[in-house]
Amino acid sequence: MDIFLYNTLSRTKERLTPLIPGQIGLYTCGPTVYNYAHIGNLRTFLFEDLLVRTLRFCGLKTTWVMNITDVGHLVSDDEEKEDKMDEASRREGKDPWAIAEFYTQAFLSDIDQLNLTRPDYLPRATEHIQEMIAVNQRLEEKGYTYTAGDALYFDTSKFPDYGKLARLRLDELKVAAREGVTTDSGKRGPADFVLWFSNKPDHIMKWESPWGVGYPGWHIECSAMSMKYLGETFDIHCGGNDHINIHHTNEIAQSECCTGHTFANIWMHTAFLTLGRDKMSKSSGGFLTVKVLTDSGYDPLAYRYLCLQAHYRSELELKWVWDDESTKTGHAANLDTAASTLKRLYERVARVEDEPLTEDASFKAAVVDVLGALADDLNVPRAVGLLHSYDSPRLWKHFDAVLGLKLEERAVKTEEVIVEVPDAIQSLVEERQAARKTKDFARSDAIRNQLAALGWELADTPQGPKVVRK
Repeated sequence: MDIFLYNTLSRTKERLTPLIPGQIGLYTCGPTVYNYAHIGNLRTFLFEDLLVRTLRFCGLKTTWVMNITDVGHLVSDDEEKEDKMDEASRREGKDPWAIAEFYTQAFLSDIDQLNLTRPDYLPRATEHIQEMIAVNQRLEEKGYTYTAGDALYFDTSKFPDYGKLARLRLDELKVAAREGVTTDSGKRGPADFVLWFSNKPDHIMKWESPWGVGYPGWHIECSAMSMKYLGETFDIHCGGNDHINIHHTNEIAQSECCTGHTFANIWMHTAFLTLGRDKMSKSSGGFLTVKVLTDSGYDPLAYRYLCLQAHYRSELELKWVWDDESTKTGHAANLDTAASTLKRLYERVARVEDEPLTEDASFKAAVVDVLGALADDLNVPRAVGLLHSYDSPRLWKHFDAVLGLKLEERAVKTEEVIVEVPDAIQSLVEERQAARKTKDFARSDAIRNQLAALGWELADTPQGPKVVRK
C-alpha cells in the first residue's frame, strides 16, 4: 500500500518513495535537557512514535535518530540571549553535565510511561562536537561563513533558497530589520546565524576549535548528527511547528550548502497542544508534565489515547483545571473522557469470545480500511474511529502495534476482591472532598493522613476518590 505524507516543504501530500527501497531514514528533533519535558513537547514525540510504528507496520525498515540537546540551545532565537543549559545550571546549582544527565533520564522515563518506542539512536550534542566542527569547516572552505564578534556565522545571502521551507524572503527580513527589529550587531544580515560561539567566556561547556575555545550554535548539531547516522540525504525530518521558521530553515541552509544536495526529502511538523488560547510552554505557566498527570490520578496512556483523537497537523486543546495548587494536581474533562474510553476498551478487548468479525474476508477488509487511514498522512483519528465502528477486539489487538495502548497486556480478566468500606471511613472520604472543594487543603491533607493511620489508602482518580485497604 502506498503511503502519503504531508510535506511542509511542498505544502502537499506526497507519496513516500524511500531513497533505498524498503528502508526509511528518519531524524526527529529531540529534547533540550535543561528541564522536564512538558506534555506539549511529548505530543510531538508521540506523533513521531506513531509515524515510526506505522512505517514499520507497513513493512519498511525504519532507522530512527533523535538528538539530545545538552549544549548550544538558546533561551530564545535571539543569539545574544543565554544558553538554556547555563540558565538551568545557575537555577539548580549544578554543573551542566549533571543537569543534562538528570533530565535526559527523566525524559526517557516519560517516554517509557507513554509507551513510546525508543529511537534507534539517541546521540547527545556534547558527544558530537568534532562532527559539528567538521561541518563548519566544510562551510568555511566553500565560502559560506564569516567571523564577527568572535563568532562564526553562516551567511544566508550566499544561499539563494534560504527560507524555502517557511516561505521566507531575505529581502523582507532586511526590511523588517530596518524597521526596528533588534538584531545582533555583529551580523551582516538579519537572518544570519551562529555556527560556533567563541565570545562567551563564562559559558561552562567549551571546546577547542579553529575559531577559538567555545561551543556550537544550536542548529549545527542536528545537521552534523543526522548526517553521521543517516547520510547526507535522508527520507524524513520531523519536529514541532515552532521549528519551521528558524531551526529547520537554518538546518536546510547549512546542510545543503555543505553537501551541495537535498538534505531531507520530506519535512513533517506537529501542531501545538494548547491550554485554551495559549500553546503549551514552560514560560507561560502552563507547564504540565507526565508526573502532574500521574499525581492527578491519570494513567499516562490515557494521554496517549487523547492524542490519538486529533490529527498531528491540528491543534489539540487540553481543558486542564488545577484542583490543588499545593500538590500540583488537577483534571481535564477531555482527558477524563479519554481515560474512561480506554478503560472500556481494555474491558472490551478482554472479552474475546464476543467477536463480530468471524470471517477472514471481513477481517482482511477491515484491516485494509484502517490501514488506508493510517497511510493517508497518518490519519490516526479516522483509524481509531473505524476501529470503534468495527468493534472487534481482534482488530484492535492487530493495530495496537501502531496505537501502542498495551491492549494485550492490559486486557486481562481479573477477579476483584471487594472490600466493604465502613461508614466511618466513607464519611471521612466525603468530608475530605468537601474540604477540597472549599480549598481547605490543610484539612484535606489531615484527613488523608488520618485514613492512612486507620489502614486505608486514598487515591484521587478521574472518577473520584477511591479508598482501598493497605
